[in-house]
Amino acid sequence: MAKSKFEYVRDFETDDACLPNCWIVVRLDGRNFHRFAEQHEFKKPNDDRALHLMTKCAQTVMQELEDIAIAYGQSDEYSFVFRKKSRWFKRRASKFMTHVVSQFASSYVFYWKDYFKDQELLYPPGFDGRIVLYPSNQNLKDYLSWRQADCHINNLYNTVFWMLVQRSGLTPVQAQDRLQGTLAGDKNEILFSEFNINYNNEPLMYRKGTVLIWQKVNEVITKKIKLPKETEEKEVEVTRSRTQVVPLHCDIIGDQFWEEYPEILAEDS
Repeated sequence: MAKSKFEYVRDFETDDACLPNCWIVVRLDGRNFHRFAEQHEFKKPNDDRALHLMTKCAQTVMQELEDIAIAYGQSDEYSFVFRKKSRWFKRRASKFMTHVVSQFASSYVFYWKDYFKDQELLYPPGFDGRIVLYPSNQNLKDYLSWRQADCHINNLYNTVFWMLVQRSGLTPVQAQDRLQGTLAGDKNEILFSEFNINYNNEPLMYRKGTVLIWQKVNEVITKKIKLPKETEEKEVEVTRSRTQVVPLHCDIIGDQFWEEYPEILAEDS
């Protein structure tokens, strides 16, 4: 291949290959999403449309980048876990992060109308990303547990906060003052005694977030076939198995999830 005298500029590029034998986690967050949510009139404390859109974008990322073993999302963030042995783009950190974030952001715009049918997208959203490496399975499980614990803490606070604002008529500042210094038990008591809400009965998607894993799913499709001794084609139903990205709303802090899906952490998966 012909070279030019300008080839030397490539020497300035940094080697950003991720360490081998480590789980590669790419976490993205919405940029200035408080303002974005307000201007696009998201429902408080949780907007199903926004949560389902985030999950659709994450599914698209996983389908495009098949080295992702599991993903976890809540609110305006999603974490994507690439397999330990992934050799995708020679494990270059910049490639992992830019591909994930750009695919997610473009999907958010592309699928917006499917979830916000009556709400115009006023301006393109932004997402930032970071990469963290985890050398052991336990490190990775602890990371995902941390994100799910964060989901619970934030959602419990937001649920009480918006009940105080929407149903008790408090201002946001007054609601903040009311909740200052309260523990989880105090927040649960406010919800139950003042609003007759048992927090444990709130949707799992709000309390636990969304886990995305690969699963084999049976699909029934209709095919046209021509049977022997028949002159015309007939439609028949055929069942086929496909591996798809499936959303779950469940606990991932305990051992049950990992015992049920051991293939996620399997070295040769």
